[in-house]
Amino acid sequence: MRMEIRDVITGNDAAAWGARLSRVEVIAAYPITPQTTIVEKLSEWVDKGEFDARFIAVESEHSAMSAIIGASAAGARAFTATSSQGLLYMMEMVSWAAGARTPVVTAIVNRALGPPWNIWTDQTDALMARDAGWIQFWASNNQEVLDSIIQAYRVAEDKHVILPAMVMLGGFVLSHTAMPVVIHDQEKVDEYLPPYDPPHYVLNPKISKPFAYGNILFPWDYAKVRLAIQKAMENAVDVIKKAAKEFHEIFGIWHGDLIKEAYTDGAEIVIMGLGEVAEQAEATVEHLRQNGLKVGVVKVRVTRPFPKREIAKIADNVSHVIVIDRNISFGWGGILAGEVKATLHEYNVDTPVTAKIMGIGGDDILPEHIEKIVKELIK
Repeated sequence: MRMEIRDVITGNDAAAWGARLSRVEVIAAYPITPQTTIVEKLSEWVDKGEFDARFIAVESEHSAMSAIIGASAAGARAFTATSSQGLLYMMEMVSWAAGARTPVVTAIVNRALGPPWNIWTDQTDALMARDAGWIQFWASNNQEVLDSIIQAYRVAEDKHVILPAMVMLGGFVLSHTAMPVVIHDQEKVDEYLPPYDPPHYVLNPKISKPFAYGNILFPWDYAKVRLAIQKAMENAVDVIKKAAKEFHEIFGIWHGDLIKEAYTDGAEIVIMGLGEVAEQAEATVEHLRQNGLKVGVVKVRVTRPFPKREIAKIADNVSHVIVIDRNISFGWGGILAGEVKATLHEYNVDTPVTAKIMGIGGDDILPEHIEKIVKELIK
């Protein structure tokens, strides 16, 4: 493909296009609703000879993650996708991908966890993996799904990072909803995202001779390995900002970097959320602004590394923060709200935070719900 295309496609098709435009070389796939059509689309392209990649149909999500870890270690750009229980089944190898420093990218179509069975959106699945050493991007619309996968490879493969990344999109809210999307010119993507060149793996003879730690790592060495992952996460902050800036320069599209602000100039209240929740809040706030209410929105686009400094700075300039979570940590509450509160405490910001849990299991989050929260707070 040589030219930019504008089309109306689903979020899952956008995720598949993100992988295709990133020129992934190995795809490992196992179906699960509502993710399945991502890997079906990639399989279709590979089968027709339209996309030059190796497609591996595996017997489980655990095997899918295992396969792309191996592919990445061998020097190939690798991709998979999953949802809900599938991510939980992957979890052993999710941890392994980060510890082995394999910069794979995975699309996570957020879906509620069972039991009872529920196939609709809920952010708890991906947030359960937030401590596993993966960079986490949250897409709020289909264009951002496509673009975030490309940006995720750019960040993950940076020599100062070398960590896996996941890109989240809401199940059915985005995955099966069609929206206008720009499918970028391949040459422009190639300019932005060069071929994968592992900087440190033993399988790259240009870099190093083979070595091994053995089958177990002693505490004094294990601590160094974990510290290296933490430092890579810290490095990712600047890499994400640079990647977003250069993406905007080449493609003219801005999704934010670690966060994205909307209507925050002069705002007295800001609403914070992840993915499509923030998109809904932004549409609602546009109406509230027209009615004279000084409300803004902060889309938290990246949850690892967590944008502490950016959130603290915004919160320090408003009178109140509302956090809407489409997730729950039992015995704790909304996960994003908890991280926002901890951040404000760390930075000595005393702005009060109102935490609301809405829309779990795919329940509707309507404009009137958000308006009610704001108006009750003002009242």
